[in-house]
Amino acid sequence: MSAYKWLRRNVGQLLYERRYGVRTAERVDLADIGLDGEDRVYYAALNWRALRKALPKTEVSERDVFVDFGSGMGRVIVQASQYPFGRVIGVELSQELTEIARQNVRNMRVRRRCGEIELIASDVLDYAIPDDVSVAFFNNPFRGRIFSEVVNRLIASVDRAPRRVRMIYGNPLEEPYLMSTGRFRHLRTIALKPDPLGPPFGTIRTYDLLPK
Repeated sequence: MSAYKWLRRNVGQLLYERRYGVRTAERVDLADIGLDGEDRVYYAALNWRALRKALPKTEVSERDVFVDFGSGMGRVIVQASQYPFGRVIGVELSQELTEIARQNVRNMRVRRRCGEIELIASDVLDYAIPDDVSVAFFNNPFRGRIFSEVVNRLIASVDRAPRRVRMIYGNPLEEPYLMSTGRFRHLRTIALKPDPLGPPFGTIRTYDLLPK
């Protein structure tokens, strides 16, 4: 990347951070905080423009519950708070990153439209998925066995409490497993272009979780 492009992108990040009053831009390698392990992935924040492209606000009501699996410093939580969700939940392995996310939620300068915000420091495999979750968000936070286990638990939740669930998946490397379950239908794909106001581009896909 040229110095000019690097400068434009990082200045853009800082402008968004200042506008929202948060700190979310750093990349964090789990090895640096003693949490690396098989199938775990480093923290890198989603492009600031991505969620609103993947999930139009007109598709959300106060009956909806949003969960970000691997919520990190809370950038997506801050964005989700601008939707009329009944609850917004972040689940993050790192206590340190969860505390940063809580501070970001306290400090954010934009008007909050959602109801309750809950930030939980927990291994996702120890987290009981609520049976009212209707939007599940993954920014490639884990892969392999961890991903398949969480997906299977999400499916089990829908089987216990039938409802519509949409899954939003950034950088969907485990899509082959997802589709192999026979329970997901692709709704839309957002291919993010190189953006001077955010992280490097990528792909975000949205799916419906089908009833049994």
